[in-house]
Amino acid sequence: MLTAFARAFKTPDLRKKLLFTLGIIVLYRLGAHVPVPGVNYKNVQTCVDQAQTGGLFGLVNLFSGGALLQITIFALGIMPYITASIILQLLTVVIPRLEALKKEGQSGTAKITQYTRYLTVALAVLQGTGLVATARNGAIFQGCPVAGQIVPDKSIFVTITMVITMTAGTAAVMWLGELVTDRGIGNGMSILMFISIAAGFPGALWAIKKSGELADGWIEFGIVILVGFAMVGLVVFVEQAQRRIPVQYAKRMIGRKSYGGTSTYIPLKVNQAGVIPVIFASSLLYIPMLIVQFSGGGANSSWGTWIQANFVDGKPIYIATYFLLIVFFAFFYVAISFNPEEVADNMKKYGGFIPGIRAGRPTAEYLSYVLNRITWPGSLYLGLIALVPTMALAGFGANADFPFGGTSILIIVGVGLETVKQIESQLQQRNYEGFLR
Repeated sequence: MLTAFARAFKTPDLRKKLLFTLGIIVLYRLGAHVPVPGVNYKNVQTCVDQAQTGGLFGLVNLFSGGALLQITIFALGIMPYITASIILQLLTVVIPRLEALKKEGQSGTAKITQYTRYLTVALAVLQGTGLVATARNGAIFQGCPVAGQIVPDKSIFVTITMVITMTAGTAAVMWLGELVTDRGIGNGMSILMFISIAAGFPGALWAIKKSGELADGWIEFGIVILVGFAMVGLVVFVEQAQRRIPVQYAKRMIGRKSYGGTSTYIPLKVNQAGVIPVIFASSLLYIPMLIVQFSGGGANSSWGTWIQANFVDGKPIYIATYFLLIVFFAFFYVAISFNPEEVADNMKKYGGFIPGIRAGRPTAEYLSYVLNRITWPGSLYLGLIALVPTMALAGFGANADFPFGGTSILIIVGVGLETVKQIESQLQQRNYEGFLR
């Protein structure tokens, strides 16, 4: 593998792409440490050291590489773009115009990408306004004595300036990601998300070591590292697992030429939905707490007290609801992203069939049956991986952003595998050797 890395940097065009990607990563991390105008940086650091946050704030902070709680120009990070992409993907199934654009090829995809950018800016304005309002009243940091003085000047001009700055920061992050996609290595948005999450690993691991009691914390530190390697191995195994359904194409004579007669397969991944069900479930679970926080007398009412007592990390009701929501969204996303009827019609149109299954409706029913069968273990695996931070919270006293579990490990492994595959494919084009021999 070290030889392959050395060969990658010896290839001029590949070296240029790798260095360009590294340069964009450095710019992105620098922007994650530049405070927004109007914020008292000293009070922010005091609250970051003393208070804890979770739920949706913890999720967005994870995707921003810690920039959210620092209230920097890249505080919103890549999260508005991820949300906009998911919304457009869901609307493509519902709105015929978007579905028609998707089928138009490259021009239609470019149009949908443009809509995604507009929606990203709109979501950044909404999320930035919510973050500024939450920072002004001190609700972003629970239990911090100076949380109310994070934004000393609460005038309209300062508020608008902060929202515009965060929105511009999100647009800049989106632009940096697209630059990496066009001129660098891998998918730009995924690379920036990878870097944001990986940036929090050293601090989270060192916090576990400092809070440990056995051998000055080194025993707990070593156990967490071993658990991390086991988790990475499990995630790699399941992410690479797929059910290959064989497809045979009949021979066709067009003039004097013979077409078809080939064999291929349809790869159905065990985890077809990726990390999206975890994001959906995490966001949805935070809504009750958000309602309690922003409703005047909700916190003092019986329903508000019940939500505050049960919808927090570690409570049985929270864990059960979280797990069931992940399983539900896994099936929901697979149902809207993979259409067995469309796949069966395309196969029939080009003379393809699954051995032993008749073309047309029986093929669609068979694909639907197989998809449901493999989605069950995929959804259960997602639910168990997402609950690892909760178990770590109980076992090691770790924070809610425990590094080896949940969305973090899924994204780290998924993006890492895809990026390595891209580098390997480019190496094989030139040297016929990649990372794996």
